[in-house]
Amino acid sequence: MKDIRTLSLEQLKEYFVTLGEKPFRAKQVYDWLWSKNLHSIDEMTNLSKELREKISQEFTINPISVDLLQKSKDGTIKNGVKLHDGLLVESVLIPTESRTTACVSSQVGCSLNCEFCATAKLKRMRNLEVAEIVDQVALIDKQSKLYFDRPLSNIVFMGMGEPMMNYKNVVDAIRKITQEDGLGMSARRITVSTSGITKMMKMLADENLKVKLALSLHSAIEHKRNEIMPFSTKFPLTEIMEAMQYWYDKTGSRITFEYCVWKGINDGDEDIKALIKYCKQVPCKVNLIQYNPIGEGKFDHRSVEAEEKYVRELEKAGITALVRRSRGGDIDAACGQLANKNSGE
Repeated sequence: MKDIRTLSLEQLKEYFVTLGEKPFRAKQVYDWLWSKNLHSIDEMTNLSKELREKISQEFTINPISVDLLQKSKDGTIKNGVKLHDGLLVESVLIPTESRTTACVSSQVGCSLNCEFCATAKLKRMRNLEVAEIVDQVALIDKQSKLYFDRPLSNIVFMGMGEPMMNYKNVVDAIRKITQEDGLGMSARRITVSTSGITKMMKMLADENLKVKLALSLHSAIEHKRNEIMPFSTKFPLTEIMEAMQYWYDKTGSRITFEYCVWKGINDGDEDIKALIKYCKQVPCKVNLIQYNPIGEGKFDHRSVEAEEKYVRELEKAGITALVRRSRGGDIDAACGQLANKNSGE
């Protein structure tokens, strides 16, 4: 049967009219599905039992479920999430003293081939549906309240998959997450991370969603970035910069560059100079992210000295630079490690 959550509010209204019901029934059901994140038609208590039975004869609800929950020594929680067709993705709850952040997935596997990322080693099986994305957020919000006694504060689309390659469902999910008749969360606390799908970056700017944008960069030298992220040959740095300038002109929101420093790969003076020159073209900040090994020797070593030099030189050039220490590395929950792997395997 069809998941009732694939219907829009207008489609729900049309459906109830065909049943001889008043259109306001659609809003009642919509609230159960998206505001309350209910997963059972039978529990929609403001509908008659007869009406609930009619709906159940035609529709179902396919919620996600937690196949495996792992807790890191630093408090991070990784959810192995099972989808209705048995496929698995992962989502992560990252706590700090001031916030709790949900790192959510947008695809089963990934379409791209970034050399340093464990998820990229997985075959992309399919895009996640809108409800599967929203369910991850609702699940982590409940976990945040249960384990940390506060609601979820931030959401990052930095889990499995490239969000821009599942554009429509990601945008629709963000609307469900942020609208008053949805989960009612703040769009300004949502960050969409991309590896640089330029057409979709411009489209996202036009959506007026109020979300933030992050770019997985890792080198501002074209040939080096192409070696690290081979798919990027299709998206030159000049084209990505033009898309980011479009983003800033449309939204007024500065971009975050995500950047790992690897010994012998991008830790030289020429790498720092190239990044500074690139950053000067658009309002931005740089997050220097601690790399998390995935068993590939080429990327195993992080240069602390080079990272510190990056910070000094960026700040000297007037560019905000922050070092982000990864969380959940002991359960393979840190950046780049999500690959449906249980720690210890």
